[in-house]
Amino acid sequence: MSVYLAIETSCDETAVAVVTDDFQVLGHRVASQMEHGPYGGVVPELAARRQLEVLPTVFAATLQEADLSVDAVDGIAVTRGPGLAGSLLVGVSFAKGLAVAYDKPLLGVHHVEGHLCAVRLEWPDVPLPALGLAVSGGHTHLYYVADWLDFRLVARTRDDAVGEAFDKVAKMLGLGYPGGPVIDRMAETGDPRAFSFPIPQMSDGSLDFSFSGLKTQVMNVLKRDPVAFAPDAEGRWPQRTYDLLASFQAAAVAQLVDRTRRALQAIPVRSLIVAGGVASNRWLRREMQALSEETGIPVWIPRPDLCTDNAAMIGAAAVAHFQTGQRDDPLRMDADPAWELGTAFWMSFRRA
Repeated sequence: MSVYLAIETSCDETAVAVVTDDFQVLGHRVASQMEHGPYGGVVPELAARRQLEVLPTVFAATLQEADLSVDAVDGIAVTRGPGLAGSLLVGVSFAKGLAVAYDKPLLGVHHVEGHLCAVRLEWPDVPLPALGLAVSGGHTHLYYVADWLDFRLVARTRDDAVGEAFDKVAKMLGLGYPGGPVIDRMAETGDPRAFSFPIPQMSDGSLDFSFSGLKTQVMNVLKRDPVAFAPDAEGRWPQRTYDLLASFQAAAVAQLVDRTRRALQAIPVRSLIVAGGVASNRWLRREMQALSEETGIPVWIPRPDLCTDNAAMIGAAAVAHFQTGQRDDPLRMDADPAWELGTAFWMSFRRA
């Protein structure tokens, strides 16, 4: 059995994990940051500084939990991109130092690949090929997963990611950051049919996503009558606010389901994978389960703590690469904030 150390610092989380090649998690620590709430989003410099401070502590705690030393691991994996440049550099530099000091193989892992591979921590043998939907604050992508080393892009967002839209709508109402969890909670008591928000379609027939228009529609509703959606003197929100959030959430999820359904109709797959921070959303999980029952294609969604950024998913993604002998030069590898995953697949599939 091989054991891999994994590090994830692509945004504001600082995470380290120890994962075996049969997807057992021996150690798993995540340090979250609360400093960004007042700003309505992650402040890159603050995030990187905090990660620089806490990464050694998180690293030590993870090894202690796993009851291992660095000498005992067979390889080191780290998120190389995409993400915030400063944050990525913190993790990559730390991993490179360990690889050189302990003479260990080093592998740079794509962050979105990690999200999609998180399912292997619970179900190592998800049937392939699969359609993978990655949804988070920075990503809304559909991939054809031919195998665990072959990801092909089917569709992507043309503007805001879905998680970004959640954050911006929450900011409009002063609900704090991150917006996804609070909207998820408040929408549970709202009427998702109270406001009608149409699903956008691309004029070129592609399956790409767009959430900027939905965000603007919510903003326009609030501008027309801001008092109707404001909390009272005791901080209690009117039912109309809960209804608006439920309607926004339903519209965002409906677009995700629409694109996923159309891709499943066009591309033969054996599984559907839904991953990323927004995959923690309860409405999305229910709707994707309903889509699975409708199409007969089983859906695999990691448990919520494996949907949000973590290092165990980076370790899971690294397994297939290390097993085929892949590694990076620790003296040459660098962070890549704009790293793309996979080749464009959808257009070539349509032409065929």
